[in-house]
Amino acid sequence: MSRPAHTLAVFDLDETLLSGDSSMLWHRFIVDQGLVEQADFIERDQALMALYADGQLDMREYIRFSMQAVQHHSIAALTPLVEAFCQQRIRPRLYPDGRLLLKQLREAGSELLIISASASFLVEPIARLLDVEHALGIDLHEDNGYYSTKVKGTMSFREGKVTRLQAWLAERQQHYQQLRFYTDSINDLPMCEQADYVEVINPCPRLHALAKQRDWPIHDWLVASAN
Repeated sequence: MSRPAHTLAVFDLDETLLSGDSSMLWHRFIVDQGLVEQADFIERDQALMALYADGQLDMREYIRFSMQAVQHHSIAALTPLVEAFCQQRIRPRLYPDGRLLLKQLREAGSELLIISASASFLVEPIARLLDVEHALGIDLHEDNGYYSTKVKGTMSFREGKVTRLQAWLAERQQHYQQLRFYTDSINDLPMCEQADYVEVINPCPRLHALAKQRDWPIHDWLVASAN
């Protein structure tokens, strides 16, 4: 029988384990696949993500924007597209240092969890690519085999990540002696405040400055190629 993990290592996904943002990469992918009709779709995406970087994004607005592009495609039709997307656009962008750290933590007996503000239907297959068993993203209501634009439950964004983590722990009835957290974004400050130990990966300027003040380890990771 395996012994219970004493440490829970929680990772943000976008720009932390992945060079890029999975939602933005997905949007470029579906544009390339001819699934998007709006001519200014990518420009609107970039404008919204600039708000995210500044900590001012309305995530519900972003989810509506994102899902309206594919809401007429069934989940059954989207699933193989997501798998192709993960292989073609995500796999080459995964940080080798991130994969190594995940392996080291796993071998040390830590349990691994990814919490992301991207949609669960993207986060979960990316977690599988990384051999991470547990993943939480923004859940969407389903309607007759289609994803809706409506969020289901608490969004895993800002303080919502803390809420989702607490609910996940309560559901599993699992207690950990240490919570480690890894992120790039100032949006994850609520999670940083909950963690026993924080490391920042390629941090945004605001998080970089805070990490210097708090003496959090700072890592600069590179990826061999990012197409």
